[in-house]
Amino acid sequence: MAVLKKLTTPIKIQNFLDATPLNWEKKGETCMSPRRVLRENKMHCFEGGLLAGVAMWLNGEKPLLLDLKTQGDDDDHVVALYQINDYWGAISKTNHATLRFRDPVYKTIRELVLSYFHEYFTDNTGKKILRSYSLPFNLKRFGIKWITSEDDLFYIADTLDKSSHLPIIKKNLGLLRKADKMELLAGRLIEWKKKNPRT
Repeated sequence: MAVLKKLTTPIKIQNFLDATPLNWEKKGETCMSPRRVLRENKMHCFEGGLLAGVAMWLNGEKPLLLDLKTQGDDDDHVVALYQINDYWGAISKTNHATLRFRDPVYKTIRELVLSYFHEYFTDNTGKKILRSYSLPFNLKRFGIKWITSEDDLFYIADTLDKSSHLPIIKKNLGLLRKADKMELLAGRLIEWKKKNPRT
């Protein structure tokens, strides 16, 4: 875990996540601990959130996650939260061009969440599907054994998924414009291709 202690700022943590290949889960669904992520050298968004949370924790900050919940069968997105001078930002592991790092310029969690709303759409239809978000979720509730566990941490993901979530949209749901052709094109850009042997 010495490598994580060197990640002393949100930007350093984000740069580390960006440099790490995406976990395409080619051998089945995973929820690896930070130790396993470092060993396997790949991660998906939840695994990246856990690793970022631990890095923040090791540097004296709260290990907070935020779950962004979608409509239908599309995947939720999980980010690690940080706060500087009372403003919120987010650390994010994603394979797409948009659901990425957020600078600490958001006064509230809701403001931060809304920065993800417009770009969170389905690749095939362009429908905007972000619907709710969790309260800040502190990983300290699970102790420390999970950080080096060899078992998958699905119980942490399930607890986060079942935690209290706040709705994003209460009105005007029928007035949402679908992503246009240029946005759909940008949404198909990915950083790590599945055929890459490192993923």
